[in-house]
Amino acid sequence: MKTKQAAIPMGPLPELAPTMPIQFRHLKSPVYGHSLEAYAPGQIYYHPRGLTISAAFAQEFATTYMDANPLYLNDEYARAHGYEGMLVSPLMVLNLALSLGVQNDSEQAIANLGYYNVRYPRPVYPGDTIQAVTRIVDVQDKRDGKPGIVHLRTLGLNQRQEIVVHYDRKIMVAPKGENTDKAPAQPWPYPELDEVSLELPPVPMSYPTDLTGRSTYFEDFAPGMVIAHANGRTITDEHLPWTYRLGNTHPLHYDRLYSTRRQGAMSGEPIVYGGLVFAWLAGLASRDTTENALLDLGYTEGYHTQPSYSGDTIYAISRVLATQELPDIEHAGMVTFQLIGVKGLTAREAIDAYEADLFKKEVDKKRLGKEKIPAKIFEIERQVLLKKRPR
Repeated sequence: MKTKQAAIPMGPLPELAPTMPIQFRHLKSPVYGHSLEAYAPGQIYYHPRGLTISAAFAQEFATTYMDANPLYLNDEYARAHGYEGMLVSPLMVLNLALSLGVQNDSEQAIANLGYYNVRYPRPVYPGDTIQAVTRIVDVQDKRDGKPGIVHLRTLGLNQRQEIVVHYDRKIMVAPKGENTDKAPAQPWPYPELDEVSLELPPVPMSYPTDLTGRSTYFEDFAPGMVIAHANGRTITDEHLPWTYRLGNTHPLHYDRLYSTRRQGAMSGEPIVYGGLVFAWLAGLASRDTTENALLDLGYTEGYHTQPSYSGDTIYAISRVLATQELPDIEHAGMVTFQLIGVKGLTAREAIDAYEADLFKKEVDKKRLGKEKIPAKIFEIERQVLLKKRPR
């Protein structure tokens, strides 16, 4: 039996507002995110919307954030390396998963404190749809009305429910000072990180060697090497729409009324969403470090040590921490970099001014009896799989 298709008549629409009584007792002011009292270990948040990544969007992200790796720019180059086509930048994947979680996780957070143990188990292609889910790992309530720390674990999933990014982060959240009904803990239906295998890329086929530099292969890096990347990037108000284009709904990054009415150090002009700063710094470093990367393997832990604002000019510095040959992989090796970001001075100026202190973690400065560096905005360690020089 054929189902009758529903239809809505298309006559003139009546105007109702003039005759509708105004009743403010029905006023609603929805608020998203949570105060500290609402969090409890074991809670799970399935984040709304999800986002399908078009090829144009993926390439625009890679060019806006200055990534020099052709895998994220050039479809034919990616296919020559055995991939299905052009890849989506891992930092775009991380930014999407994090941003999609803000509405549930951190829209009331005071600050994002850091990224921890970020891993990418499989590549993402244009056409894939990214969703995110978060589990609350721990809550540190400092009492006395002080902000507490919430430890989150988020997975980015593709349309097949495969994990494409796994990371932890910690956020600072203020209490409301009132009892709140906590959502109950739920069983976690996804594998833990140590149960997930990394999908290594295929052995490159015959690929063009004239589309990348000649000094960014695995053999070109040695522990102790420091690279002061030449170009900086002045951030403009472009960061406002990019925040919401990636799905981040925290008003601190694009609502000037909200940001200027806040109290304390994080008040004033909208703060650039940290994931964008990370992406720009990685892009600024990419010509000298990762343009021949086959995979971004992940990051140990990293911190936004100072906020960035529209008008700031940022520079990147890389230090090689380790190189490692990998069993059964003859065409590539693993390199671990420390990535440092500064603002208001060039990479060389920062090295000359702060020397070895620039590479010490800001969170350790007090314990070491050292002053924090006001020009330093970011620090993280990252591992990449770099091609070996073709023979």
